[in-house]
Amino acid sequence: MRIAHLILTYTNPRQTERMIRNMYHENFDFYIHVDKKFDINPHLFLGSLPNVFFINNRVNVQWAGFSTVLATFESIKEIVATGIEYKFINFLSGQDYPIKPASVINDFFEKNTDKEFLSFRDIKNDWKEGLIRMENYFLSNHNFPGKHTLERIINRLLPKRKLPYGLHPYGKSMFWMLSPATAMYVVNKVEQDHRLRDFFALCWASDEFVFQTILLNSPYKHKVINNNYRYIDWSAGGANPKVLDETDIDPLTRTEMLFARKFNQVESPEILDLIDKNLLKHGTYN
Repeated sequence: MRIAHLILTYTNPRQTERMIRNMYHENFDFYIHVDKKFDINPHLFLGSLPNVFFINNRVNVQWAGFSTVLATFESIKEIVATGIEYKFINFLSGQDYPIKPASVINDFFEKNTDKEFLSFRDIKNDWKEGLIRMENYFLSNHNFPGKHTLERIINRLLPKRKLPYGLHPYGKSMFWMLSPATAMYVVNKVEQDHRLRDFFALCWASDEFVFQTILLNSPYKHKVINNNYRYIDWSAGGANPKVLDETDIDPLTRTEMLFARKFNQVESPEILDLIDKNLLKHGTYN
């Protein structure tokens, strides 16, 4: 059984290297998408690691823009096009890190081949503040002078937007663990339907609800488990989670999650050393 780990990154390639080395397993392959606006050359040494490949069709990713979804779609298509029979695609960022040994992660996938994992909330009934991301018009995928002024004018003049086809909105975290067939279902559903594509393209942070909304309104709904097995600390509030440090080792030790985010190897290397030593049993990384 093989697993494809998809890593979207633009940050520290040495941190990505550390993550990959600590996740090495004979059943794992790693596919890296480097944001097109960044120089790929500092990342190319990662291709010398076992089972590491680069996504060729890179996308210029804008924060909170539909381009994040497009980068994910392109990566999924390239992974599927390899013809390798993967059981799961595991979607990660360059600021994620394993908090369970690779053997435990592999065992998890082997025991759950009939399930799909992504976290979700019912946006209409349980996350109503998230509705603004869909109902209003956002130009997050664009950068030009006066963008926010234009957004305000558009949203004053035009009525609230509604999901096409009466779909019920779901969303939460952009990270998931899906079978290739299920991931491609989402890709094809959105790419082949201009109404869906145009709708999501004008949302804010559509990467946090495209997969949830499509899958939970699909025949795959009964296979979806409401858990992406990521430890993320949102206690600070705001649009970004806490950058974890050495004070977080206790909750990381207690959690059942397989991965955690976010980490910064330059600013808080101690937490990664503690994870390596106490959770992964690898000792301190060099």
